[in-house]
Amino acid sequence: MKITQGMEQMLTQVLNKASEVYGIEPQAEVSIVLADDDYVHQLNRQYRGKDRPTDVLSFAMNDHCAGEHEPDIAEVPDDIEILLGDIIISLETASRQAEEYGHALERELAYLTVHGMLHLLGYDHEEEAERTEMRREEEHVLSLLGITREM
Repeated sequence: MKITQGMEQMLTQVLNKASEVYGIEPQAEVSIVLADDDYVHQLNRQYRGKDRPTDVLSFAMNDHCAGEHEPDIAEVPDDIEILLGDIIISLETASRQAEEYGHALERELAYLTVHGMLHLLGYDHEEEAERTEMRREEEHVLSLLGITREM
């Protein structure tokens, strides 16, 4: 599957908007890896004990983010880079889900990116209340970019 320049730009816009909404400093860094199901399956098995592929995995690098919704980076000097973490998205799963949900791959990638970013900021969806809050936050960020379910 070919990654287009438009996809890359959209992923950057999503990360930038989420950073703006949640007050993340400009020197913060998030990496996104677009991979296949096999790679994501291996990571999911190794780090989560789940022997199957998934759509997105997030690995927070900043311990201050764990369990909180805002990283504790207020006192970090401007010349120090803040590593928030990695977001790994399965392009194969994203493509299947986009087709299943009846929207464009770009919309699914945008959703998975903001979902992964929220995990890096400490959001989770194990409990129903958490799931509701996380979904509200995902849709909020996407709506600010004009990215809707119909896209």
